[in-house]
Amino acid sequence: MNNKEGNNKRGGSRPNSSRPNSNKPKAALPKRAQGPKKSKFSANNTEEAAQKPGKKPNPVAKRPKAKDEIRLNKYISNSGVCSRRDADIYIQSGNVKVNGVAVTEMGYLVKPGDVVNFDGVTLTPEKKVYILLNKPKNFTTALDEGQEYRNVLELVKGSTTAKIAAVGRMDKNTTGLLLFTNDTDLIRKFSLPNQKSSKIYQVTLDKNLKFEDLEKISKGLFIDGHRVFVEEVSYIEGEAKSEIGLKLKTSNIKVVRNIFEHLEYDVLKIDRVAFAGLTKKNLPRGNWRLLTEQEIINIKNF
Repeated sequence: MNNKEGNNKRGGSRPNSSRPNSNKPKAALPKRAQGPKKSKFSANNTEEAAQKPGKKPNPVAKRPKAKDEIRLNKYISNSGVCSRRDADIYIQSGNVKVNGVAVTEMGYLVKPGDVVNFDGVTLTPEKKVYILLNKPKNFTTALDEGQEYRNVLELVKGSTTAKIAAVGRMDKNTTGLLLFTNDTDLIRKFSLPNQKSSKIYQVTLDKNLKFEDLEKISKGLFIDGHRVFVEEVSYIEGEAKSEIGLKLKTSNIKVVRNIFEHLEYDVLKIDRVAFAGLTKKNLPRGNWRLLTEQEIINIKNF
């Protein structure tokens, strides 16, 4: 028996096999033919997951605000009808329409050319205006004090076509700085009881203020069951001791008057000489001026 026959009988390799040699390496597929490796974090899987019923959209994936777009509540506030906070309430209640469609979504963005209807009225946003007046006597911020006293708006008539209002109140006898604006958010800010802007008043009394009464005011007084704090109180240098400087945060002029009347002094005059960092410098009594850009930034950050 030759070796060839022996090998066949023992189950050796077949000499005439037509199959290719299995040990020959296979040609590698080009990378582009292999296709991307699938992952549970792939973009396709993310899109599929987002389309599944009951899956909430990711709030982070919201469309970014374009340069000329503005939030709906700010658009309403800029129109002068109410503050942003009040605008949110109107939006949620379905009283605001954009291009004829009611919008209740918070953070909705208004694009240039959109028509916004607020409670049945089409809005036109106004440019924000800030006017500082040095108020004289016998003008009042109120509308119900009779015909004898004129309204302070007469003093700034012609300064702007915007619908402006006074920040805070002043009676006919109080003089000094009074700010006007159509920025409803700013008006609201300075009207809050806990607002932080300081005001400085020069108060004229009917008689000299006793030193012990000055100390009482400095330590704080209880008036009508409420404690009234002042930041500073002092005699005005070079003036009679009936001329008093008073610094405090309240926006209510009546509090200034009550402080001294509580100690049995009659207040002859109250003059606001500083307000939220603004002063009467170069602003004669009865005159007004527009705030500078820097002043606007300052009062918004007060």
